[in-house]
Amino acid sequence: MVVGEVAVETDVVVIGGGPGGYAAAIRLGQLGKSVVLVEKEQLGGVCLNRGCIPSKSLIHAASEFSRIAGLSKMGIRLPEEKATFEMIEWQEWKNSVVSQLNKGVGQLCEENGVTVVYGTANFLSADRLGVETGNDFETFKFQQAIIATGARPFVPTILQRDGIHILDSTDILQLEEIPQNLAIIGGGYIGMELGMAFAKLGTAVTVIEATGQILPQLPTHLVREVNKNNKKLGIMVKTSTKVESAVIKEGQVELRVTSEKAGSENHSFNKVLVTIGRIPNTEELGLEQAGVKVDDRGYIHVDSAGRTEQSHIFAIGDVTPGPAMAHRATKQGIVAAEVIAGLSSSAADALVPFVIFTEPQIAGVGLTRDEAKEQGYNASATSFPYRANGRALATDEAEGFAEIIMDVDNNTLLGMFVVGADASNLIGEGVFALEMAARAEDLALIMHPHPTLSEIWQEAAEGALGHAIHMMNKK
Repeated sequence: MVVGEVAVETDVVVIGGGPGGYAAAIRLGQLGKSVVLVEKEQLGGVCLNRGCIPSKSLIHAASEFSRIAGLSKMGIRLPEEKATFEMIEWQEWKNSVVSQLNKGVGQLCEENGVTVVYGTANFLSADRLGVETGNDFETFKFQQAIIATGARPFVPTILQRDGIHILDSTDILQLEEIPQNLAIIGGGYIGMELGMAFAKLGTAVTVIEATGQILPQLPTHLVREVNKNNKKLGIMVKTSTKVESAVIKEGQVELRVTSEKAGSENHSFNKVLVTIGRIPNTEELGLEQAGVKVDDRGYIHVDSAGRTEQSHIFAIGDVTPGPAMAHRATKQGIVAAEVIAGLSSSAADALVPFVIFTEPQIAGVGLTRDEAKEQGYNASATSFPYRANGRALATDEAEGFAEIIMDVDNNTLLGMFVVGADASNLIGEGVFALEMAARAEDLALIMHPHPTLSEIWQEAAEGALGHAIHMMNKK
């Protein structure tokens, strides 16, 4: 490694080319800043290359495969041969999707004047960044910096991931064969999404969750439909259960688990997937040399503009406390870029939507009824069932409901949640309504097209106001 004598000067360096980093870099380029984007591996980060996009392509493919068995009731007859799912061919399709998106990000960076440097970054001081690129070493002198290095799966030492038998969420999306049986340690959204997908493909899935329910971050009533489908898919769920040990023996993983209900048990699995959390990638950046502090969990605390305690250094996405979601990172990245360019911009975590791609999907934004009451609101909750929606029945997707949380004193919407088909797209209306401080009347007055799933929002709002058409009103 040879250290260059002259530093390349740039307005801004962005460390990390994931959804937050590349969005920040592109926005900076649009605003006339010279920007260097440093990426250790591939543009798009974990989300595009190893997380969101690959997992959702598997979830979609598994859902399409599982629907084949139910097509006969709609009059669709298929050949006698049993349908099969080929993981290798899915891998090829998934890789083509990732490649297309990856190239698109690169082209957008180029067209917006962003200089992309591939290598490992390390702060040398509060205004200099060193980047090791293979056998070379480059130094950049910057006026502002944005840290967007994301997070990685956390695997405790007792599980000792080997990438073959004990897997993280990246490993499992590289499999070329469908596992015969699979244990998932952690019943959060990643574990449940992937567990349900593999169950649809024929894997015998067991979920081991330390808390009292799967998807523990959600109210119980939002999880009920997922629990019903777990049973339909044959997924064994062990809640309030902890893993004591894991031993790889003769190609199997021997798990010892314990719970108050069942005591200690031993189980054997072909594969074990660990999805119990993620940790920020902050420990090898030389942050102390830049004067940037982290908390005891490795997170960087920032203000609403993304500034660290070093006002010219920003941090966005999964390295900051808060929901670890790609869309939050993107928003934070754009805000940081605009603030650096002198614009008035800020981001808050109050209205960050979430989407969980289980069966059925779950999505939401804002406050639950309990959260609203805790904050002093006179809150009510009104739901409208999918089974009363014509589109849901016509497409055989009648499980689920839409729920709105309203301040009874002035009818202001406080939260919107949906469990059911296409929840991931339907929640966009909820985000817009809450951002605009809409009232239930606003939602009820909007003419929603028929027959569509979007009508569930109008119906729920009308129900909250006491004049629903397609369900009985509360007296």
